[in-house]
Amino acid sequence: MLLGALAPGAAVADTGSGTGAAVNVTVNAAEGLGTIPSTGYGLNSAVWDSQMNVPAVQDLLGQAGIGMLRYPGGSYGDIYHWQDNTAPGGYVAPGTDFDSFMGTVKKIGAQPILIANYGTGTPAEAAGWVKYANVTKGYGDKYWEIGNENYGNGYYGADWEADNHASKSPTTYADNVLQYASAMKAVDPTIKIGAVLTLPGNWPDGVVASGDSYDWNRTVLSIAGSAVDFVIVHWYPNGTGAATALSEPQQLPGELDQLRSEIDKYAGSNGPNLGIALTEMNSGVDTTTQPDALFGADAYMTALEDGVFTVDWWDTHNGPTAISTAPDGATDFDDWGVLSSGTCVGSVCEPALNTPFPPYFAISMLSKLGRPGDQMVKAGTDQPLISAHAVRQANGDLAVQLVNKDPNNSYPVDLHYAGYTPSTATPTVYTYGDEGSSITSAAAGTSASQTIAPYSIETIVLTPSGNGISSLTAPGSPSASDVTGSQATISWTPSTGGQVARYEVVQQFGTTSQLLAESSSTSATLYNLVPGTGYTINVLATDQAGNLSRASAPVMFTTSTPADSTCAVNYTVTNSWGNGYVASLTVTNTGPAAINGWTLTFSFPSTSESFNSGWNANWSASGQNVHATNVNWNADLAPDAGNSASIGFVGNNTGAYPSPAAISLNGMVCTTTYSS
Repeated sequence: MLLGALAPGAAVADTGSGTGAAVNVTVNAAEGLGTIPSTGYGLNSAVWDSQMNVPAVQDLLGQAGIGMLRYPGGSYGDIYHWQDNTAPGGYVAPGTDFDSFMGTVKKIGAQPILIANYGTGTPAEAAGWVKYANVTKGYGDKYWEIGNENYGNGYYGADWEADNHASKSPTTYADNVLQYASAMKAVDPTIKIGAVLTLPGNWPDGVVASGDSYDWNRTVLSIAGSAVDFVIVHWYPNGTGAATALSEPQQLPGELDQLRSEIDKYAGSNGPNLGIALTEMNSGVDTTTQPDALFGADAYMTALEDGVFTVDWWDTHNGPTAISTAPDGATDFDDWGVLSSGTCVGSVCEPALNTPFPPYFAISMLSKLGRPGDQMVKAGTDQPLISAHAVRQANGDLAVQLVNKDPNNSYPVDLHYAGYTPSTATPTVYTYGDEGSSITSAAAGTSASQTIAPYSIETIVLTPSGNGISSLTAPGSPSASDVTGSQATISWTPSTGGQVARYEVVQQFGTTSQLLAESSSTSATLYNLVPGTGYTINVLATDQAGNLSRASAPVMFTTSTPADSTCAVNYTVTNSWGNGYVASLTVTNTGPAAINGWTLTFSFPSTSESFNSGWNANWSASGQNVHATNVNWNADLAPDAGNSASIGFVGNNTGAYPSPAAISLNGMVCTTTYSS
C-alpha cells in the first residue's frame, strides 16, 4: 500500500508515550560566544528553481529571517555564466537571472554570496560580474566564492564538479584563486574572496594524491591564504538514521576548531583574519520531516557559536526523489528543500507548491532565539537528547532554545542561570512541535521550570529582573599574546558607558566560569596555566556598584609544552582517510639520566577520536586516554638525546581528529612538536 501524502497543515499523530527524567539546563551569560552575524541564517538558491523569485517565496524567506542567499546553486556555480544566465549541460529556469535574484535579496533585506565560475569560467568573467554588480548596478555584493566543491573534479577519484583546467590539482586551483582574487579586487577592492576547503574529518581531508606533497587544505592555504578573506566548507554528515543524524551537530565544534588550526598554521600572517563560511549544510536524513528540522536548529547555532559567519542550508527547493517514513510516522520525500516543489514520486505527492517543510520552521525559529548583533552565550544540558543554546538579546532579554531529539518522551526541564537574573514574569515560549504547520507562542511555565514535548523545538524568552544590570558595554577585541607553557597576556579595548571599577578575566569551564585575573587596566597576565592546554577566555567589566557588563567575545589559545623538559616527542599525522588516520611518534630522552622502561600517555582532545591499533609499543586506551609502554627492544632511552623510540598508532575518527596538546613520558610533560 502506498503511503498517502500529507495535506498542507495536516496533523501527525503524537508519538509521545512517556515522560523522561528531569533535565538540568544551565545558562552562563558570563561566557560569551560572540554575536550573531547579519549573514548568519543563510539559504541556498539555484537557477534551476523556477520559484526562486516569486512573491510567495520572497515572503516566506523574509518571514524566516534569512540573512544570506547563495547563488547560482552548488555545482551549477562551476558551469554558470552570469552574462546570459546559461549553464551549459544544466537546466536554467526562466526568471532566475542575476538581477531577478538580486531583487529577492533586496526585498527580504538579505546579503548575497555569489559563486564565481571557476570550473568553466575565467578570472575576466568573474571580474566582469563584480563590475556589473557593484559598479554598474551598485548592489554592493560583498561575498564571492571561487568555485564550489572543486576537490570533486576527479583529482581524488570522485568526479562531479566541472573543471576544464588542464590540471585539476589543489596547486592549480590555488594558483588560479590568486588570479581570480587579483582581477576581481582590481574592480572593487572592498569585496571579500573565499577559497574552497574541505572540513576536517570529511572527504577528501587528509588525502594526498600521487605526486603531491600535501592534501587539499594545506596546499590551498599555503598558496592562496594570503590573498583571500574567508574559506568555504560544506557539511553533509549523512548519518544512518535519525538518531545518528541528531547526534552529529556535536561533531562541529571539533571539526571547526581543527579547521581554524589548519588556517592559522598554513595561511601565514593572514590566517587569523580569515573567516569561515559553511555555505552548504543538511543532515541528508528524513529531510522533509521533523528530524531534519531538529538537526538544523541545533547545527545552525552550534556552527555560529564556533565562529562561522554564515550557515547556508541546502536548499530552497530541491524536489522529491524517494519515499520513506520518519520515526514520527511522517512521510519523507527525500527532498532537501525547505519548501515543497509540489511534485510526486509515482502516485505519492508532496504538499502543495511552496508549502513549508519542517526545516523551514527550524530556520524561522532561529530569529525567535536571536537576531543579528545579539550575543550568544554558553548553555549546557545533562541529557544528550536535549540540546540547549542561549542568546542575550539587545533589549536585555535572555532567550534559551531547547531541542528535544527524543521521538517518544517529553522532558521536564530545570533551568539554572549564572551571570543573569530573570524576572518572576511568566516567560514567552515559542514552540515548533512535531510536524507542525506553524510556530506557536504562549506565556508558559516559569524561568526555572519548563516542559518540552517529544521531537520539538522550544525557545523560552526571559526578561531581566532589573537588579544588577550594568550600563557598561562589553570589553572589546580581546587577544592573547606572549603565550608560554604556564602564562599568557590578555589585552582588550575598554568598556564604555560608565566608570569601570575593574575588569575580570574568566576561563570558560563547561558552563562554570573560573576567575583567572582582575585588572584595573586593559590587559592582564595569567599565571600558573597548565602546559599543553587549550583555554577559552572572556573579559567582563565591573562598574562602581559591582555589576558586571556583558562578556567580551571569546579569545582562545593553547599553552605550549615546556621547552626545558627532560623528554621530547614529535607527533606526525602521516595519513588520513575521513574516518581514520595514522600517527607516528618519535620519543626522545633529553634529560641527563638514562631511562630503562617507559610509559607514554596522552589524551585525545576530541570525543570523535578513538584508538584502533598501534605498533612498536604495548598500547592500551580507555575512552580518550591512551597509554603506550615500551617493548623489550626499545626500553632503553639514552640520556641527552642519545637515541629515540619510534612508535605509532592507527586512530578512528567520526569528525575531527586534533593532535594531543600534551604528551607525557613517565609522568613528565614532554616538549612536543608536530609535523605533517
